[in-house]
This record gives sequence, C-alpha cells and structure tokens, in this order.
Amino acid sequence: MGHGWEGVVLKLMRGKDFAFTVTGSEQVTDRYRRVHLTDGGMLAATGVHPTMWVRLWFENAGKPHQRAYTLVDPDPAAGTFSLEFALHDGRASDWARGAEPGDTIEATVQGTGFAVPDPLPSRLIVIGDPASLPAINSLLGAMPGTPATIWFETPHESDADLPVRDGSPHHELRRIPRRDAGAHLVEEVRAALPALLGDPSDAYVWIACDAATTRALTSYVRKDLAVPKDRVNALGYWRDVAPAA
Repeated sequence: MGHGWEGVVLKLMRGKDFAFTVTGSEQVTDRYRRVHLTDGGMLAATGVHPTMWVRLWFENAGKPHQRAYTLVDPDPAAGTFSLEFALHDGRASDWARGAEPGDTIEATVQGTGFAVPDPLPSRLIVIGDPASLPAINSLLGAMPGTPATIWFETPHESDADLPVRDGSPHHELRRIPRRDAGAHLVEEVRAALPALLGDPSDAYVWIACDAATTRALTSYVRKDLAVPKDRVNALGYWRDVAPAA
C-alpha cells in the first residue's frame, strides 16, 4: 500500500518505515483492545524512550490513512511490543477488532521524542483518558519514585476497569467520569490542583485529552498557575465531534 502525500512528507522528514506482524490480541474491556506484535527490526534501529509512538497505516476507502499509537511494553531484545486501541467507529478500531496472528501492518516512525525531565520534578501531574492510557503508563513507569497525581477521564462505564499503572505508593489515581464534553474534568482539576502543585517550577504537568480539554487545561496551568513552558507537555489526542442536529 502506498502512503500518499503524507508518506512523501514523512520520508522527506526522515521517517523510517517498518512492517509489524500480529502475534495475538486481548480484549481488555468491551471498548479497549490490546494487540501484540513483532517489530520488523524497528526497536533495534530506533531505540526506545518513554511514551514512544508510531504511525500505523490503514486503507480507508482506497486512500492511505494514518494514526499514531504509543508502544506498550516494548522489548528491544525480543523485538516485540503491544499497541492498545480505545475502540470506536473507525478504520483503526476495525483493524484492531479483526487483527489475527500473522496479519501485518505498515508503520512509520517520525516525530516521536520525549526525554524524562532533568532534574526530576518534585511532583508529577498527569491528566488523560483511555486514548492516552499507554502513554500515561509509560510515563509513570519512567518516573516510578516521583509523587504523581493522575486524573483519568472515563467516557464509558467500563473505562473504570482499565489498567492505569499507579501501583507505586507515590501515585494517586483519580478517575473522573466524562461529562459536558470534558468540562467536568477541567473543573475537577482546577479545584484541586493549586493545593497539590507546590512550587510551579519544580513540578511537571503532562496533559493528553481531547483537543479542547487539553487547550483549556494547558492555558490554566501556564497562565493561572505559572507553570513554566518547559515543565508542561500537552497534546490533544482526539477531537470531540458533536452529533449533527
């Protein structure tokens, strides 16, 4: 499958192409699926860092379609990792539902990059949802001894069962039901964060929700709480599209 103009741009930006092979899968909840893969030599070529992600290529109505997913439990020695999918209507979710051992999928590595803050923060603030769960778990695993407060938004009832890796005694997990297109999460964070933050320059805030919620929270922590720009990492993972009237 060709990758269209997006693939050409990624090549010009030194993107590297690989082919992954499915080895198995698990249905974590009714709306969340984990697919296990071999890496086609990727990890040996690129190395691994926290929250590392890849672009998967799907065919959608005869056209190439790419979506980004964070690696779960990458093992460079074995050349394996998993990917997790928050299931909804769409080509990527359809592929994950039907993925069987031996299936292959093309991928490009370009644009990924994250370094653990140095020096380590005195407190880690994490705000996300099922779409960003793999990155949340990777981030927590990279800083296991850092006190962390995690706000995890749950759009569906079964999301309360998703495995946030908060096993460290330094981690506090707050599951927040999604209401009012993310406004409820923003209210919860604004109400509690000032008392938790401490010195803004000594904290680290990581936000990955829907685009509108991410913008609102990023503006709040930067402008109202004065967290320095280099101590905030924010990315809108998806867009909340209102149904047609």
